[in-house]
Amino acid sequence: MEKRSAFSSRIGFVLAAAGSAVGLGNIWRFPYLAAKYGGGIFLLVYIILVLTFGFTLMITEISLGRKTGLSVIGAYRSLSKKWAFLGVLSAIVPIIIVPYYSVIGGWVTKYFADFISGVGMATAGDTYFTTFVSNDWMPLVWFGVFIIATFVIVYLGVEKGIEKASKILMPILIVLTIAVTIYSLTLPGAGEGVAYYFMPDFSKFSFETVLAAMGQMFYSMSLAMGIMVTYGSYMNKKENLEKSVKQIEWFDTGIAILSGLLIVPAVFVFSGGNEAALSSGPSLMFVTMPKVFHSMGVAGNVVGAVFFLLVLFAALTSAISLMETVVSIFMDKLKISRKKSCFITLGIIVLLAIPSSLGFGMWGNIQWNNMSILDMFDFASNSVLMPIVALLTCIFVGYIIKPQAIIGEVELSAKFRRKGMFRVFIRYIAPFILAAILICSVLQGLGAIPGF
Repeated sequence: MEKRSAFSSRIGFVLAAAGSAVGLGNIWRFPYLAAKYGGGIFLLVYIILVLTFGFTLMITEISLGRKTGLSVIGAYRSLSKKWAFLGVLSAIVPIIIVPYYSVIGGWVTKYFADFISGVGMATAGDTYFTTFVSNDWMPLVWFGVFIIATFVIVYLGVEKGIEKASKILMPILIVLTIAVTIYSLTLPGAGEGVAYYFMPDFSKFSFETVLAAMGQMFYSMSLAMGIMVTYGSYMNKKENLEKSVKQIEWFDTGIAILSGLLIVPAVFVFSGGNEAALSSGPSLMFVTMPKVFHSMGVAGNVVGAVFFLLVLFAALTSAISLMETVVSIFMDKLKISRKKSCFITLGIIVLLAIPSSLGFGMWGNIQWNNMSILDMFDFASNSVLMPIVALLTCIFVGYIIKPQAIIGEVELSAKFRRKGMFRVFIRYIAPFILAAILICSVLQGLGAIPGF
């Protein structure tokens, strides 16, 4: 068996983990949820949750990985054979997510190619997106381009592939986000959009606001996917774990807030303050934003190209972490080389991505509860498995191996300043909130309650 890979530095680990957290959810999901749930009040609730609940789960997962030096299945098994099933559940999540996520990554790649080649204005057509995704073969071609780029980086390994790519992609992503945000803020009338985004609308505060912010935080920070356990297993014991988690949190939250500043004022100006345009969900990325760029005239093609480049980088860094998690699982479980594991993983991704892509074309009649095949994979992973994994992880750490097991791992390198809060959240608060998220998410998916 190969010697276990490792990050060469803390900054390499932080950028890779932050790259995993910063994905498509930050770019389009965060802005439209913020717009829908009261702007500033949603931001406030989200930040509080990130600093408490998110911190608790992230430091738990990274500590479990670093403590055991194993991928997610091996990590749980080594700590308790009776709880080995939790590692298996965790492993299923990225196996389900990475194929359909890469299909969406292919869509982003296609749009970037359109804008960089000078034909981006065509994407503003009312039927452009639906015509593209319903084509049987073109989305698969662009999925192929995206997954090959992801595969090459993962194949090169942790230090030469993932860490090096993260050190290049993350700074560029941050610079691009800031640049396009500044441009967006200079648009005539953008000030009203900024006010709409930041000013708290307390009339929209409700239990749903808290659940929506929690769901976004959960989705955005790459929790309960086995990713942070895997990356933690590559982390040096001497590195300050608590400080690293803080930096990942602020990277992720900063990009999410900046994305809102980038998108909300621009869409606000384009739509004349129409809230429906801001709350259009996934179509915000592929339907509304191209119309915004079209309305900018000549500059729109350049701004659109830069925008989809940063979205592509965000999608790529997250796909890398998802694929690496699966590769690591097969390496540990099957005792095979990285090379073999990469090719096995690639084969699984391709097989599962085909139905996700064709679910908008020739297999469009295969639906459940008005969900396409891609939506079904998304529901199974994000609304069912991830909350279950997170809830069981809290029970496992809070009552089986006890919080001190995590605290002791954190304090190998430095004093754990928030250990009191950690104990309370991991044992009492987090399980309750996760149970609420699980129940509401399932009911939402089944159509029993409105979506968040």
